[in-house]
Amino acid sequence: MGYSIGVDVGGTFTDVVLRGPGGEVAVAKCLSTHDDPAEGIVRGVTAVLGRTDPALVTGVVHATTLATNAVLERRGVRVAYVTTRGFRSAIPLGRYARVEEDRYDLRFDPPPPPVAAEDCFEVPERISCSGAVLEPLDEAAVARVGEEIARRGITSAAVCLLHSYAGPAHERRVAEILRETVPTVVISSEVWPELREYERATTTIMSAYVGPVMEGYLRRLAARLAGIGITAPVRVMGSGGGVMPVELAARRAVATIESGPAAGVLAAVSTGHPDAISFDMGGTTAKACVIRGGRPEITHEFHVGGKGSFGGRRAGTGVPVKTPAIDLAEVGAGGGSVAWVDAAGALRVGPRSAGSAPGPACYGLGGEEPTVTDADLVLGYLGPASFAGGTMPLAPDLAGKAIDLRLAGPLGVSRAEAAHAVHEIANASMGSAVHVVTVQRGIDPRGFVMVAFGGAGPMHAARVASRFGISTVVVPARCGVASAAGLLAGDLSADRVRSALDADPGKVFTELAEAAAADLGVRPGDPGVVVERSADVRFTGQAHDLTVPWAGSPADLAERFSARYERVYGIAQRGPVEVVGYRVRVTLTAAGAPSPPGAGTAGGGAGTGVPDPARRPAYFTEAGGYVETPVFTRASLPETEGPVIVEDAESTIVVPPGWRAALGKDAAVILTRTEAGAGAEPGTGTGPGAGAEPGTGTGPGAGGIA
Repeated sequence: MGYSIGVDVGGTFTDVVLRGPGGEVAVAKCLSTHDDPAEGIVRGVTAVLGRTDPALVTGVVHATTLATNAVLERRGVRVAYVTTRGFRSAIPLGRYARVEEDRYDLRFDPPPPPVAAEDCFEVPERISCSGAVLEPLDEAAVARVGEEIARRGITSAAVCLLHSYAGPAHERRVAEILRETVPTVVISSEVWPELREYERATTTIMSAYVGPVMEGYLRRLAARLAGIGITAPVRVMGSGGGVMPVELAARRAVATIESGPAAGVLAAVSTGHPDAISFDMGGTTAKACVIRGGRPEITHEFHVGGKGSFGGRRAGTGVPVKTPAIDLAEVGAGGGSVAWVDAAGALRVGPRSAGSAPGPACYGLGGEEPTVTDADLVLGYLGPASFAGGTMPLAPDLAGKAIDLRLAGPLGVSRAEAAHAVHEIANASMGSAVHVVTVQRGIDPRGFVMVAFGGAGPMHAARVASRFGISTVVVPARCGVASAAGLLAGDLSADRVRSALDADPGKVFTELAEAAAADLGVRPGDPGVVVERSADVRFTGQAHDLTVPWAGSPADLAERFSARYERVYGIAQRGPVEVVGYRVRVTLTAAGAPSPPGAGTAGGGAGTGVPDPARRPAYFTEAGGYVETPVFTRASLPETEGPVIVEDAESTIVVPPGWRAALGKDAAVILTRTEAGAGAEPGTGTGPGAGAEPGTGTGPGAGGIA
């Protein structure tokens, strides 16, 4: 019943939410410190604590992009890869898909493999797909490999032997021998024992690559928090939406690669809309995820670090990682995304971001390149004195100067036209993310509610929703720090998986549940412990499978698989099926999410005594340019037609013409589209997805003004 803290470290801002025992909430938003993320965290935590005794804090939940950034920026540790004799070339050969401009490069060079060829080793041994030993392990050869790894100064090794998911004995013995000379050894049968050797190998390598970085960071963070009096346990958000103890996060760092985006989706789920599209736009990226029946879609494989992969959804780009992750699409479009004119004279936005240092030009921290935030300030959407709750005043003159010099001048247009083009191109790029998780998968987004949050999301949400015919946008309370708040709604959980053919399901599920529960320090039968079981099922003879909830009856399991197959592929198929893998998630239920201010209340309407709002010029094409626009706070918002601007302490909501705004329950702002046909229908020639991908010559984000 003490105080809980949620911390979300983004590319531009670090958000901190403090929840008290009575449900009271304090929030803080400060610039991220990339050289030492813990510095920004301590600064934000100190701000929310105020005069609260740090000793009363009973838990800290953390979402971090550390693992993602380590992979993208190649800042992990040097890794040695050890595999079965005859397979050492699998990682250097890799799998690559040409996307975007690489399609036309006759001298295309594939990206470097996650482990250099000279650091790949093999040992004599062989296990069959049934787990039988075909060739004994040569332990002397393993010892020689360990000595060579140590001689090269490599401190982390990834071991992935052929078919070790079926028989892990050889891998475990290899790890015992290597640990005599190598400090960190990660084996695939402990990280993710599944079919498909290449994906299992890359997942193990990524865990060895970022594990030491994550472990060192979490150790330093705990020490920094202890320095200000917080000795409560630190937990980390996992990619699949669960929260894991810090020790487990260090051992399975690969499970935290999608940590930050997962927290935001949980915040969208907590709004109570069963069918929703989570739209999270921060300073660096924008993320979209589909929520159906109150649950986000989960994928068991994604790719990290690839071009044009929309956050990891395109095979052949980046490094494949097999671990549960909330299935979202991500694009490099955020408030800090840099706008620039390419060699062909076309206006482009992102994916490069100004981040927090130097940040957008209007921050006054030395940035000279125009960003989406600068454009929104020039358009009048942002208030110079109210940004970040008034703690960080913006400089409109610096934003205007940057747009004039870098965009309007070269393009031969006015400052307002250039800024509006930046805003629209950012919307088109973010629309691509929504398109990937809806239309591209056969889902009609028009029946969904869009839940918008993040520091920049509510400014762009109505425009993005219009592109898809979405008629309702919900902006929850504390939308600017929603991901940090979502952390406090997460359950402590752990996942386990095992590929097994012709196995006893009861025995496998029992073993997996006990192992997952042990990761959390509990037992499957303890109070508050929930065990969810699922299976990887395929039609007999097929190569690929789908994950469905477990059913003890073979007929029921086959029916669930057929229904899932039809939803994914659009084909009603029947036939004999087989189970190839078993999955368990063990969850220890957490306390509920923090209650927003004004919970259970609704906004007033005209004539309720709302004071006259402030006004400022804001740019809307429907009004012919700049128009004096009312500016409300969330608490003072009446039911009103756009154009309207609503200012929060952590975010700003833009209500364009053709939309109505009202304050709903739980202090959420509800935007409702009043103009029919305000956006193109999904899949039409003018809607998102009609052209090529972002970054190509004809897709959204490729032009606008040239």
